[in-house]
Formats: sequence, C-alpha cells, structure tokens
Amino acid sequence: MGNIQNLSRRNVLKGMAASRLLLGANVAAWLPVSQAAAAPASFAPNLFVAVAPSGQVTIVVSRSEMGTGIRTSLAMVLADELDADWRSIKVEQAQGDAKYGDQNTDGSKSVRLLLNTMREAGATARLMLVNAAAQRWRVAPSACRTEAGAVVLGAAGKRLSYGELAEAAAKLPVPPAGSVRLKERAAWRYIGKPLPIIDLDDIVHGSAVYGIDVVLPGMKQASIERPPSYGGRVKSFDATDAMKVPGVERVVEIPASPMPSGFLPLGGVAVIASNTWAAIQGRQKLHIVWEPGPNADYDTTSYRAALEATARQPGKVARNNGDVDHAMQAASKRISADYFVPHLAHAMMEPECSTAEFADGACTVWTATQNPQQARTTVAQFLGIEQSAVTVNITLLGGGFGRKSKPDYVAEAAFLARAVGAPVKVTWTREDDIAHDYFHAIAAQHLEAGLDANGKPTAWLHRTVFPSIGSTFTANTVYGAAGELSQGVVDMPFDIPNVRCENGPAEAHVRIGWYRSVYNIPHAFAVGSFVDELAASAGKDPVQYLLSLLGAPRKLDPHLLGSEYANYGASLDEYPIDIARMRNVVLLAAARSGWGSKLPARHGRGIAVHRSFLTYVAAVAQVAVAEDGTVSVPRIDLAVDCGMVVNPDRVAAQFEGAAIMSLGNALYSSVTFKAGRTEQSNFGDYQVARIDATPETHVYVVRSDAPPAGVGEPGVPPVSAAICNAIFQAVGHRVRALPVDQAELKAA
Repeated sequence: MGNIQNLSRRNVLKGMAASRLLLGANVAAWLPVSQAAAAPASFAPNLFVAVAPSGQVTIVVSRSEMGTGIRTSLAMVLADELDADWRSIKVEQAQGDAKYGDQNTDGSKSVRLLLNTMREAGATARLMLVNAAAQRWRVAPSACRTEAGAVVLGAAGKRLSYGELAEAAAKLPVPPAGSVRLKERAAWRYIGKPLPIIDLDDIVHGSAVYGIDVVLPGMKQASIERPPSYGGRVKSFDATDAMKVPGVERVVEIPASPMPSGFLPLGGVAVIASNTWAAIQGRQKLHIVWEPGPNADYDTTSYRAALEATARQPGKVARNNGDVDHAMQAASKRISADYFVPHLAHAMMEPECSTAEFADGACTVWTATQNPQQARTTVAQFLGIEQSAVTVNITLLGGGFGRKSKPDYVAEAAFLARAVGAPVKVTWTREDDIAHDYFHAIAAQHLEAGLDANGKPTAWLHRTVFPSIGSTFTANTVYGAAGELSQGVVDMPFDIPNVRCENGPAEAHVRIGWYRSVYNIPHAFAVGSFVDELAASAGKDPVQYLLSLLGAPRKLDPHLLGSEYANYGASLDEYPIDIARMRNVVLLAAARSGWGSKLPARHGRGIAVHRSFLTYVAAVAQVAVAEDGTVSVPRIDLAVDCGMVVNPDRVAAQFEGAAIMSLGNALYSSVTFKAGRTEQSNFGDYQVARIDATPETHVYVVRSDAPPAGVGEPGVPPVSAAICNAIFQAVGHRVRALPVDQAELKAA
C-alpha cells in the first residue's frame, strides 16, 4: 500500500479548486492563534491588551469562539474604551489559565461577566497613553483627548499615535483597579454597532484553525472503541487483526473511569496509526469482550413510561404558594396535560477532537474546548500530574452547544500521547459523537390548572421529572438541582394565587449534560403549550390570554415565594424577573408577526414567551401542515430584550440560529436507547433541521439600558411551544410530545 499523508479538508478543496489535487502532499503544521508570533509589545498594562511601537493593538480574549462572535464582541468592548483604530486590532486567544478568571464559554454569560473587565482594561491603557502624551507635551492630561489610536492635544491638533507613546506609557504606574473613568454611552465608538466578526476573513479564505485542523510534526492518529453502554468496561480484547491493517502502529487500552465518570474518559481501546483511515479500519477489526456494566438494559421506551408515571404522582415540593388543593376543588373547570421531551444529542458540525503532546513530564494540548481550565484540570487528574504541567491551547470551535465544555476527549488525547511517546490526535466520528454524548435530559411533565368562570387559572400545578446533570458527577442523584428547577419551573411568571411546583425522582442511565438552554427546553415547551391549551379552553385569543396571565407589570422574586432560585448566578437586584419586559416582548412579537391576519387553510400561528439566561424572548411561529401531515415553518418572529447589546449583528445571528435549532428539536431530533445503546448513529437517523427547513426569521431587539444578559441560548426555549401551538391553530391537533409525530397530523 502506498504512503498515505493526512490532508486537511481545507487543503483538499483548495487543491481541487486549482485543478491540482495531489495525494500524499505534505501539509504544513496548523498552529493555533495563541502560538502565532505576535508583534513585539512595549506597553502591556494588563492581561488583556498590549500596544506595539508599530501601533498594532493586541487584545487577548479569554473566551472560546464557536460561532457566537464572542472574540469580536469582547475585543470591541476593550477597543472602544481604548479608543483604538479597529484596523489596528489583532485578537489573540488566551491559553487556559486561572489568571484570566472564569474562562468557561457556557451559560450565555461571557459579555455579562467580562464587560466591565474589558472596559476597564481598555480604559486603563487609554489613561496611561494620555498621561504619557501629556508628559511629553508638558500639559495637563485634561488638555488631551483620544481618537482612533492617537492622543490629540486640544484645539492645537497635535497628535501622537499610540505606537509612538507605547514605550513611555509602559514606564508609568498602572492606575488601581476601579479608578479609571469609563466612557459615557454617547461616546461609544464600537459598542452597539454592527461589526463583522474578527475571524471572518480567515474563515472565508480557509486559514482559520479549528481543532480538527491541527497538525504537528510526527503526529499519530487515534480512533477509539468505547463501551457500548454507560459504565461498561473492557473485559478482554484481541488486536491481532487490527495490527495487520497497513498504517496501524499500536493498540492501547484506555482505563475506564469510576462511575459516575464526570468529565473523565469512558475508557475503551484505541488504535494508533499513521493516518486517520488506517486508525478507523484497524478499530473495526478489534475483537473486544465487554463487561456490560449497570446500564446495559437501558430502554427509553420503558424509561419514558416510568417517568410519566412518576410525573402523575406527588413529588418533592420546589414552590408552594396558597392552597392549590383547595383551589383546584373549588375551580369551575380543571384541565390537565402531560408533556414529553426526549434525549437530544449536541451534534455540532465539528465533532470532538483534540491533539496532545507529552514530553519531559509535561503535556501540551491543542483543542476545540469551551472550558480550557476544566480541560487542564481533567488532563492533570487523568494523567496524575500537576495542573502546572498542562498547557491548553484553544482553537476555533466548529460548534459546541455545551458539549465541548466537557473535556473527556481532551484527556483521551493526553493519555495516548504519553502512552505512545509522540503527538496524538483523537478525532471522534459522528457515530462516536452521538453514541457517547453527554445527552440532553429526557423529561416528562404533568401540568394541571383550576379555572374560574372566566377561564383564568386560580390554581397551577407543575410536576417535572428528569435525570439531573448532577448524576453525571455525584452518585445517587435523582432529584433536580435548584439551578435546574430555576429554568422555567419555580420562576413561572404568571399572576396566579395558588401555585405548587414539584420534582419527581429519576435515575440516570447515561451521561447527562448541559445542552444549549438546558432544562429551559422541556419546561418552556410544557408551560408555553399548556398556556395555549388554557386559552383555547377559555375561548380567548392566545396573545390576550397570555398577557392576562402575566398580569400587571411588577418584579417577581421567587425567594419571597419560598423557592430556592439560582437566577443564572446573577443578583436579583441587578437582574430581576421583570414582568413589564416580558409583556413588552409579547406585544412586539405579536405586532411584527402580523398576528390576527388571515392565513391560508392548514396554516396557523402560535406564540410563546420565556425568560432564560436573564433575557426575555417571545416567539411567534407560522406553520403549514400539508395533507400528508408534513409540517413546515415558513416564518418565525422573535422579540428579544437582552439588555445592552454589544454587537447587534451577532445577536441577530444567534437568535436566527437558535430558531433553526429549536425547530429541529421540535420536528426531527430524538435519541432513543435499546439494550443500553443509542438507536441513532448519524444524521441519517438523528435528524436535524436542514437548509430546506430554514424559516424566514425576523429578530427584533429591544433597545435597552439594562445590564447585558444572555444571547447564545435564550432563543431556543420558546420556539418549540410556538410551533406546536401553531400546529393546533392550523389543524386542531394538540402536540404534547417532541419531536412532532407528523404521521398523526395526516388525519387531522
């Protein structure tokens, strides 16, 4: 067999475009941004900014870029306070290091947590540059101003570029933290303005470096066969046939981690080869006998039935106001409904991948990770070395959705690099990705309402049952954590006097992890759908009914209602649950969607509203149900109040993407298990929304002076309920389980 070299997808396409595809061509090593040579900087007053004599401004961003534009948004904030010329900006990706503070790009909190940090970093550098210029001109700093990368002296028009001032500024004392004056909003140059992402040119021209692109000299490729069910182990294996595959060099067993495994690898057998194809072919020829483990009989059909039965029984009380039982008995009418959401897989376009090198007792990693510090901790733990001996370099991420904050795949590469004594890249296949995900939790819910003579609820009961994310880290965890119940359960915003929320026990049989918007997905689906059912029962317009349920503008504090409430880690004083803002997005979405205007037969509109990650979102979906039951979604309107906005283009893009993702969850996506294994393996049977399903999406962002809130995740929760409510309007059929069974709609 001839020599096989590893070609990147990008280089293959570039070669094809030039009509000179060369098999076996050498590929230059891809190095992440943090390893690229930076211009010499003589002025670096803090961790996040440096100014070179050339005038180039390097901004260090400590959060990972996975399509949200966070590298651009955080750079915009600092550049604005610095008064830098955007054309002089270079963004460098920080390595995983505690000195940067929290680096976990998860939970839709990057701008919220880092806005002031980046503003102060830029303002500090600006003040020092002004002081350096004032000293040179022998004037008071107040006589100077800044504009686009230069300090200007009053009306005289003298100017010194930042590059010219860099060395002098570096000799000045750094002002104490919190002592610098930040710009007024009216003076912002970049914040609030639409700017293209900083990586756009590299992405378009094929030079952007993702985790899957990294190549190191002498690098080996690994493909890993993992236990078929969670908690399984290798009993024995025979690698004889695998070693016969040309290119295969070694076979290495990875030890299984104790359960619950947390972020540690599942274990298994790795085939190490000179190229990816050989590694995969060798893996297919492994003969492994497995210890099945405790979850080898996991079956989602029977598990769903058990969850639904639990949801119909009293559970652990998480919120209890008034007297629900008495109000139910006194109600003019009682309505109940059960809702179900399946497991979901993250299925990001770039599957898990990591490259590692181990030498002289230290490990260096290049990887696509949302949480580099956790990757560093996990690698050190799995290898039994100090964290200081681990370096984590972050590439661009081809999607993440929460999966790439869990660094099991990073530890796999590190372990194999040490075992082999050469750089090793681990690349998961799509089948690996779906079979061994940290799955979004399957959930069953039961809701009841007691209505008065006008159809308004006087009592509300919400029971939710799901395996908790905590089960992935702590044994015998069967109830939801406060943070999980704070996502659409105890923070139910409606003006109802008697409310009880309960959580039933659920044992986990797979790794459960956070997925874009987490438990808001099942809870927003159930609550948003149930409200629409109540409106229909009362014979009321869904928008007007929703507004009546929200009641008068007020601030809601779940703590005063006796609930433990997490509020996404933010202060309720700074980020209250503001019913006025929620009402406003409902009115805005309805008005801009054409609510109430006539639609063709078998078309309908549905609405839902939800607050998550401190952001208020109302969604109106327009659907069409064909005679054969096929559902299409021609249009989605999203009204968004996420507080102060840094880059409007990225906000719109995130909500457009969230609408498509939620549409896929509603209509197509589901992971099921039989005999402990996933029944889905690739996009042929784990379906996501494809380009032909993409709706015309309109995003209306409320201008706000409120503090910045989440953007990446809040668009997902209300869309599925809006779609299902629209299906009811179109054909009169209620959808209470996802994904929508479109065959049922054929007869509707």
